[in-house]
Amino acid sequence: MPKITLIGAGSLVFTRNLCSDILLAPCLQDSEISLMDIDPQRLEESRQIVQKIANERRLTARITASTDRAESVRNADYVITTFQQGGLEAYAQDIKIPKKYGVEQCVGDTLGPGGVFRALRTIPVLIDLCHELDQHAPNAWLLNYVNPMAANCWAVDVATGRPHVGLCHSVQGTSEMLAKWLEVPYEQANFRCGGINHQAFFLEFGRGTEDLYPRLRQVINREEIYGQEPVRIDLMKHFGYFVTESSGHASEYVPYFRKNAQMVEEELVPRFTDKVNHWFQFGRTGGYLQHSYERLESFRQEFKQIMVDPVRTDRTHEYGSSIIEAMETNQAIRINGNVPNRELIDNLPSGCCVEVPCLVDRSGVQPTHFGPLPPQLAALNRTNINVQELIVEAAVRRKKDAIYHAVALDPLTAAVCTLPQIHQMVDELLAAQEEWLGYLA
Repeated sequence: MPKITLIGAGSLVFTRNLCSDILLAPCLQDSEISLMDIDPQRLEESRQIVQKIANERRLTARITASTDRAESVRNADYVITTFQQGGLEAYAQDIKIPKKYGVEQCVGDTLGPGGVFRALRTIPVLIDLCHELDQHAPNAWLLNYVNPMAANCWAVDVATGRPHVGLCHSVQGTSEMLAKWLEVPYEQANFRCGGINHQAFFLEFGRGTEDLYPRLRQVINREEIYGQEPVRIDLMKHFGYFVTESSGHASEYVPYFRKNAQMVEEELVPRFTDKVNHWFQFGRTGGYLQHSYERLESFRQEFKQIMVDPVRTDRTHEYGSSIIEAMETNQAIRINGNVPNRELIDNLPSGCCVEVPCLVDRSGVQPTHFGPLPPQLAALNRTNINVQELIVEAAVRRKKDAIYHAVALDPLTAAVCTLPQIHQMVDELLAAQEEWLGYLA
């Protein structure tokens, strides 16, 4: 049976859901699941949660936990990364320091100054992990969930060449949402989606041979629909296609929606009329950071609640368990994965990280040729890829100047800051995060 290692297993809900999915796959129910985290308390609680799942399903899976990463990955067949380097301390700096300079980030984990510095903290850890895999688990596949997805995976490819795939749930979640809006059973929907992580586009969305985009263009004008996703709907109206990432996130990757705090609070936030969409605090600056603080406050109660909740009997829409199952059984599936652009999307740079349909079976993750994006979409992607390329240059080649160039070329930052302000902001972030960025000195 395979050994599956989770790095960053202290995320209780995600670890519970992912391991529940794994243990619902018949071919994986005797697996060894090795949990690793640097926080012993959260690690032990995750172990208890996963052991509870195995016990209640009467499975023989072996559940282990360790704070020793090398030991945890030894002889692993699959390694899943879910960690956050620097934790909330570093993340708070990613949001609060740029805000002083007028950069209003909602999540700040993918692009912008927050995404740049999260990548700079994360990439060395991923590279070190890959070197450990070379030594202790040379045949293991790396399944990366850590953001910023595109920059991290690009760096792994350039620095190590290790077989990997980046996994997100934005394609699944968005396609489910569109099917619901269109009142189409999800199992009947078909789509073609590609681009980069958090900025991929549905070039086609249909049911059988029926093109559902004409109906979608009508549906998005309904007030109750627009209020759920105002940014994504505006982007579709102006660029022609629906994007994969939520409105709070999507507003950070382009220069149009967050030019100052007043614009965010008086123009952007009131456009969210669906108050169920609370995850990103309606697009407010630091909305996800505030959500993270609230989760920290409820952490103790969360563990207690999970331990008494019934074990779920259905699988989530995360790809992780299905990929492992497909590789183990040779029963092919299709996913949208983040992989190196080797003749996949014709009008995006070679070698960058793209999100495209992939076939998965015993041969691994096999990306499919997607062809060109519509030129306006490729242009939007390239504004983000420019930043990602410079992040990789800084983190892998250790070129400090590339950090300044990356932030200066970020679309949102460039929309609100002068070049001297950007230089000063980067200086301040580097000084504040020296603990994690010593390799760049």
